[in-house]
Amino acid sequence: MIVFAHLSDTHLDGGPHAAERTRTTMAHLDALPYDLDVVLVTGDIVDNGTPAEYHEARALLASRHPVLILPGNHDVRGPFRAGLFDEPAGDEPINRVHHTAGGAVFALCDSSIPGRADGLLADETLAWLTDVLDEAPSSAPVFVAFHHPPVELGSPEIDRIRQFGADRLAAVVADRPNVMGLLCGHAHTPAATTFAGKPLIVAPGVVSTINLPWERVDDDAPFVNPAVPPALAFHRLDDEGRLTTHFRTVA
Repeated sequence: MIVFAHLSDTHLDGGPHAAERTRTTMAHLDALPYDLDVVLVTGDIVDNGTPAEYHEARALLASRHPVLILPGNHDVRGPFRAGLFDEPAGDEPINRVHHTAGGAVFALCDSSIPGRADGLLADETLAWLTDVLDEAPSSAPVFVAFHHPPVELGSPEIDRIRQFGADRLAAVVADRPNVMGLLCGHAHTPAATTFAGKPLIVAPGVVSTINLPWERVDDDAPFVNPAVPPALAFHRLDDEGRLTTHFRTVA
């Protein structure tokens, strides 16, 4: 059995709102009586991509559980690498693979496009992902993670800046029986759907929630709601290969 937490969109900016909500979320995880396999954070770690923000993020996202981090559209690759990984700054996609002690594989893909809000998995990222999947043992459960959802979710503001070119991703993962699910953020609302015949799970936003169209009084009503408490997802993969997701609000 594999159990891991999934959060997204902390948008740390040096201010108290994002910092306190991130601190509350991580404290909830560190207080658990159970050791998680990983804590996955699917992008928009900071709001403006500055070195100071990544310094704050590194401190606030530290945990007794293994923490996996990937970039979103608000992140900047150079400071991200330097501030979170102690690596030389570079502009190439930030793609990483993590193997858990229990044998699961997490493929962390960079769907960001420098200077833009929408997303795309670059050709080199898709080639890298293909290699990761080819090298993974057939018995190893694989989770593919990125920031931008590759499908429309019914949230107009997010759908306009979703991950495009999704048919290319579908061609890579569709015929892989050990790909257990695809995990993302960006939408600032919990969601569950399917993509390429696989579960696609969207983590809620830590910094804020986006009100869906049917939750708004009219089209001019604010859609970003910073008052809803931060939330996260717990994913459980049982020994029969069934993935179950629980969403949890923390305060």
